[in-house]
Amino acid sequence: MVATNSSPQTSAPNSSAPSSAIERKIRRLGQDVLRMGAMVETSFRYSQDVLFRRELSAVTAIAELEKQIDEYYRQIEADCVLTMTLNAPVAEDCRWLSALMQLIRDLERIGDYAEDLAEIGVRLFAYPVPELLPEIESMARDTQMMLAMSLSALVTPNPDAGEQLKAQDNSVDDAYDELYGKLAGQQNVPGAVEPTVLMVLAIRHLERMADHATNIAQRTSYIVTGQRG
Repeated sequence: MVATNSSPQTSAPNSSAPSSAIERKIRRLGQDVLRMGAMVETSFRYSQDVLFRRELSAVTAIAELEKQIDEYYRQIEADCVLTMTLNAPVAEDCRWLSALMQLIRDLERIGDYAEDLAEIGVRLFAYPVPELLPEIESMARDTQMMLAMSLSALVTPNPDAGEQLKAQDNSVDDAYDELYGKLAGQQNVPGAVEPTVLMVLAIRHLERMADHATNIAQRTSYIVTGQRG
């Protein structure tokens, strides 16, 4: 289980100046987002254990993490709204709060897709290991790396994070197109068609997870620059 008291700290607005109450609140919210992100990362790794290594025990761990992820999502969103309502945030503080509210939605969706990938893995247990599964695993590793990079950008907000992740996202998109072409082009496949359908769903989920990771990085760039990519 992911520890919830040892996450790295996000950079606070105007970190060189004495912290105001709202800056301290934003810093705490950022730490909660990183804890939520750590849980999402772990859930994604567990989903790969199910899908690529047939580790059924990981399904229970994913379900427990999903509950915690949803709880963090609701609490962070409520705290952001309350902070904006009860305070008079300046422009940079508003960027932080609005970006945090948006990126936790991205994290929550990645967590949902991780749970879906695990369900696909369980359904594939009934069939021989598909020939294209190693290529899908490579796509999953690239997507996992993108998620890690996006969370790292949140720790130290980087104005170039959005562009850097966009380049990685293009690579995942290319992998999706190639794999989809191979799966859609299969003909006269003996046995059930379900494994092929499930693999198409899996690569679609991975492609969407990469999109959400890119969104997170672009939102951190917005925090720094005030410019939407």
